[in-house]
Order: sequence, then C-alpha cells, then structure tokens
Amino acid sequence: MKVLLAIDGSKHSAAAMEEVAARQWPAGTEIEILTVIHSATPLLLDPAFALAAAYVESMEELRRRAPELLGTAAAQIRRAHPDLLVTTKALEGTPRDVIVQEAADQNTDLIVLGSHGHGRVRQALLGSVATGVAADALCAVEIIRAGRRSITATDGERDLALTS
Repeated sequence: MKVLLAIDGSKHSAAAMEEVAARQWPAGTEIEILTVIHSATPLLLDPAFALAAAYVESMEELRRRAPELLGTAAAQIRRAHPDLLVTTKALEGTPRDVIVQEAADQNTDLIVLGSHGHGRVRQALLGSVATGVAADALCAVEIIRAGRRSITATDGERDLALTS
C-alpha cells in the first residue's frame, strides 16, 4: 500500500500526521510525506516591486522551514512504524495540483491530509486544498480535522477509519 501524507504545519496537518502514526498499516506499506512550498503572497509586479520582494522572501522562508517540518513528521512516523518505508519530499507549486499529481505519479493508494491549512477562511466545512484534492485525486482521500476523534469500523471485510 502507498500512502501520501500531505502536511503544511497547520494544526489539522498535525492531526493528519498523528493519525497516520497511530494507525496500524499492512506490512510493506510505503508512506511518503509531502509538503508543498507555496507562498500566500501574490506574485504581482508593482512600481516599487514590494509585492514581488515579499513573494520571494516568503518562498525562501518556506524552503528553509520545509526540511524541519518533514524531518519532524518522518521521525514521528518512523518511531511508530520502524518497519515501514517512510520518505519525504518538498515540491513547489499550487498545493492541490501538486498533491494530486504526486499521488498519480507515485501510484498512491491513499492521500491523507488535514481539513484546513494556514488559509484565512475557516467558515467552510473543508479548506480549498482538501476540497480540490478530494475532487481531483485518482485514489482514496482521507481528510482529518483537528480535535476530532478517529474510530475504526469494519465493512465486513476490512477496517475503515472514521472520524467522529
């Protein structure tokens, strides 16, 4: 089984990481932890180039923080599952598109991600990335919300993870 865990450092992303670490996975499961470097600052050219400079600075900060974010997540999952292959990757682009494409490229069976990221809008049931990934992915998608308890049910043949 191939699992893609998409993280961004948000509280919902941390809940997704904790869920992956807590779950029992079949032998041979491969877990790829992905973070997408994407600046929330728009790349617009203004006469003083202030926004362009802020965009470049934001991207550099995200690139600098990515290895620590990925390393922390990988260490937590490896502690819980020392027998599984855990890899990390940082890619740049639009998070929804990058997550969906990486899952397709790696022939992923399951994408796990948080319900919301660092965006400002919190009134929606799901964030734009979670909504887009759920709509566009070619594989199963599990969306985790921070503060919700996960339970396991069965459909008669296999265990199903549910979030209450």
